[in-house]
Amino acid sequence: MDSFKALVADKTDEGTEMSIKVLEIEDLTEGDVLIDVHYSSVNYKDGMVAAKGEIAEYFPIIPGIDLAGEVIESKDDKFKKGDAVIATSYKIGTGISGGFSEIARVPAEWVVPLPEDMTLKESMELGTAGLTAGISITKLEQTGMHPDNGDVLVAGASGGTGSLSVNMLSSAGYNVVASTGSMDEVDYLKSIGAAKVIHRDEVINQDSKPVIKPVYQAAIDPVGGKTTEYIIKSLKPEGALATFGLVGGIQVRTTVLPFIGRGIHWLGVDSVFYPMEKRKKVWDRLANDLKLDIHTKEVVNEVSLEELPQVLHDIIDGKVRGRTIVNLKNS
Repeated sequence: MDSFKALVADKTDEGTEMSIKVLEIEDLTEGDVLIDVHYSSVNYKDGMVAAKGEIAEYFPIIPGIDLAGEVIESKDDKFKKGDAVIATSYKIGTGISGGFSEIARVPAEWVVPLPEDMTLKESMELGTAGLTAGISITKLEQTGMHPDNGDVLVAGASGGTGSLSVNMLSSAGYNVVASTGSMDEVDYLKSIGAAKVIHRDEVINQDSKPVIKPVYQAAIDPVGGKTTEYIIKSLKPEGALATFGLVGGIQVRTTVLPFIGRGIHWLGVDSVFYPMEKRKKVWDRLANDLKLDIHTKEVVNEVSLEELPQVLHDIIDGKVRGRTIVNLKNS
């Protein structure tokens, strides 16, 4: 394929614009592995690049921090033509050409072989959101999280990572409490595995005490701010939270008391530059013991390249629930 279609985001005097363009291979940034992209996925970071004109190192750019497809050619011996591969995060879609393109070119050290028990489509139903959930669960289990030890809170449960976390934890035998800003999502969250659904106001810190009644053995926190403050105060002794979001703010006010009085573990999760050997192990878990059992339209929405610009605006406006994947073979 000498020419191909891609979504290109650019800055204008009025803000940003997105357009579907026909490009050539030489229009892509440099890399070792040329990939025939089958699927990509939509993340909040993609909306920040394409709809808001933020965080990318340059414009115009092909956004899309996730992609999955088959190798066309490789300068690196680790990959050969026809190999099924995944590439997520690093600087894909922010510092180099991304996954919203029928063809992508990526550094070999950022490419993961597709696990045997996973399809390309399933890998993008997960994408960076699923990888982040998998890293979070792995880290929490390393501190002692176990299905027998009580409830696990998932904050921001209606979002992409939140939804995947709820389902993975539930499938692994955990009793999941999901918090959401919209109680219209109760049936949805229960359908994907939540044992209980509460309003997000119940997990926002409104108490001046350094600790409160212990409730949860662990928590997945994609929110930040006062939600993180509440979680720290409400964890059981030796409890843990995995933090990777900031939609609720970057400021967290706490004291050392929960940490020295209850032995709380506060785990930061960075899926962008997560080490490759650990990354491969998490992807293997995502294909096996953390494998999703939700593939319905209510959880995973599939769109074409032409439908993508509206979705990118919607994710910034908080109108996207669950996961949205982009079918590059249907554009």
